Amino acid sequence: MNPTALIADDEPLLRDALERMLSQLWPELQIVAQARNGREAIDLFETHRPGICFLDVQMPGKTGVEAAQHIGRRAHLVFVTAHDQYAVQAFAQGVLDYLVKPVEPERLAETVARLKERLQAAQPALNTDALLRQLAASLERTRPPATLRWMRASVGQTVRLIAVDDIDYLRSEEKYTRVAWRDDAGQSRDAVVRTPLKELIPQLDPTQFAQVHRSVVVNLRAISHVTRGPNETADIHMKGRDEVLPVSRGYLHLFRQM
Repeated sequence: MNPTALIADDEPLLRDALERMLSQLWPELQIVAQARNGREAIDLFETHRPGICFLDVQMPGKTGVEAAQHIGRRAHLVFVTAHDQYAVQAFAQGVLDYLVKPVEPERLAETVARLKERLQAAQPALNTDALLRQLAASLERTRPPATLRWMRASVGQTVRLIAVDDIDYLRSEEKYTRVAWRDDAGQSRDAVVRTPLKELIPQLDPTQFAQVHRSVVVNLRAISHVTRGPNETADIHMKGRDEVLPVSRGYLHLFRQM
């Protein structure tokens, strides 16, 4: 039987990019599920029982490390992280496989080769209980402060309480910040807050929102697709919205895998 895998990452663009790269490097590998968070990764693992799990270290709710602790030795684990500080000594010694975002094809090829060797030799997954506890403790110590969950914004003559998860993007407009969001019916709406964008950015969850231009912050989950432009720029197309958002040269690295 062909090997099977699960990919867990809260950023859909990165999940899709990793799946594309794996399909090129390892055509026989079947991606049986994609998860958006640690809890979903656990549920999908129990449903599909893949032999390999690619887990983003930091995800909303349960982290990739917590998901790995649940999975244990029932699958070969590969961690994906945007932060080098999580590549602790256990990673460096080769005890745990890990990939640093943005994932480079050469580095992924090395990981694929190791996984193939383990599968061909019918090696059981590594016993990493102690190392996972160490990594979980490290994550807990470096856990960021609570992020903004609600935002009071002016909509015409009224003030609305908008859930941050419902925001598609924020755009700086002189002394104000424009908030593009969706109501309960999924309709696109616009509102205004008096807080400058630069003061809002530190309060947003960095795993969900990314600054793509000096005046634009976007919800990664609201992106439909990204197209490259001239002079190392790009344009972001949003789900259910006609407007196109710019990606300046300094932030293009966020979408290197598109």
